[in-house]
Amino acid sequence: MSNDLQWANDHEYVALVQDLLATPEVQRLAEYPQHHYSNRLEHVISVSYRSYLFGKKHHLNVRALARAGLLHDLFYYDWRTTKFSLGTHAYIHPRIALRNAEKLTDLTPMEKDIIIKHMWGATVGLPKYKESFVVSLVDDYAAVDEVVKPWLMKLRHPFAYHVEQVRN
Repeated sequence: MSNDLQWANDHEYVALVQDLLATPEVQRLAEYPQHHYSNRLEHVISVSYRSYLFGKKHHLNVRALARAGLLHDLFYYDWRTTKFSLGTHAYIHPRIALRNAEKLTDLTPMEKDIIIKHMWGATVGLPKYKESFVVSLVDDYAAVDEVVKPWLMKLRHPFAYHVEQVRN
């Protein structure tokens, strides 16, 4: 079972994020494309769950990883077309996500750092916690995975890809 489906059967993970997943603000992320083959809700769940699994294996703060991972891209615009005069999307959207997340729930200092620093590498703000590095790196991995896997499927198995697209 892929991580994309497995999270819903992981009761420990779901218990950490179910209150956030139940909000219209988080569910609204499904309306926004993230990469070519996913929406933002699918993306944040993927980052959240993969970060949680990594944290569980390495004895990190799984609550902060799961919750901040889910909230790291809590913004409501198409990043591919919206431009800002005050900075790049990489700089602006973590700040918007943090502001939106603070309206939904109380955040720990670690969760705030995870959200605001998740673009580390594209921005210069150095993460303060191991968990912040984890979400930043998992976010990068997920972005590549969300683009490359479907592209490879399409390239290697064009008929199977077409059938899958028709099903969805």
